[in-house]
Amino acid sequence: MYDKILTSLSYGMFAIGVKDEPVPNACIVNTVMQISSLPMTIAVSINHRNYTNELIRKYGEFSVSVLSEDTSGTAIGALGYTSGRDTNKLANVRYKMLSEGVPVIQENICCWFLCKVVNIVETVTHTVFIAEPVSGSEAIKGKPMTYEYYRNVINGKSPMYAPTYYEEKETETDKYICKICRYEYSESLVPFEDLPDDWKCPICGAPKSVFKKEN
Repeated sequence: MYDKILTSLSYGMFAIGVKDEPVPNACIVNTVMQISSLPMTIAVSINHRNYTNELIRKYGEFSVSVLSEDTSGTAIGALGYTSGRDTNKLANVRYKMLSEGVPVIQENICCWFLCKVVNIVETVTHTVFIAEPVSGSEAIKGKPMTYEYYRNVINGKSPMYAPTYYEEKETETDKYICKICRYEYSESLVPFEDLPDDWKCPICGAPKSVFKKEN
C-alpha cells in the first residue's frame, strides 16, 4: 500500500553533474527540492552506493540539470542505469563543462544551476546534501519532466538504488524486459518479435538482443 501511495506523489526528474578525473560524471535523481529562500538552499537525496555520492563528498559541489519532457529516454538511460566508476556515462550525452569542472547536461533541459554543499544529513540508505545554488540559468525552457510522466508516458522504471524503486509483482503474461534498465516492452500493436533487428531500447539505447522474455 505505501509503495503505491508514495510513488503517486509529485517528483521531478533531474541530472546531477559532478566533477571527476579524467572525465566528469552525472546521474539521474528524482529528489531535488527547495529548503529555504533566505538563504536559498536546496536538498538532493542520493544513495550511499552511488558513485555520485562519493564525488559530491570529495568536491563539495554539483550541478542540477532540470530535465524536460523533450529530454530523450536514451540520455536518461545512459545516466541512470550505469555506474561512473567503470564507464564514461557522458560519452554519448551532450553536455557543457563549467569553469569549476562540473558538467551541465544539454539534452533539451529546462534549466540548470550550480550548487555548493553547505550541510550533509545521513539516513540509513541515502545522503541528503543541503546546498546553496550559486549560478545557473536565468529562464526556464520547455515543460519540466515529472516522475509520473517518466513512468506513465515513457514507461521508464526506477533503478534499484532510487528512492522510488520497488520490486514490481510478476504477471502471468509474456513480456520482454531490457536486462540493462528493466524497461518493459508493452506495445500491443507491434509484437516484440516483429520489431526490426536494429530497434533499440527507448530508455537506455540497448539493442533488441539484450531483451529477455519473461512470463
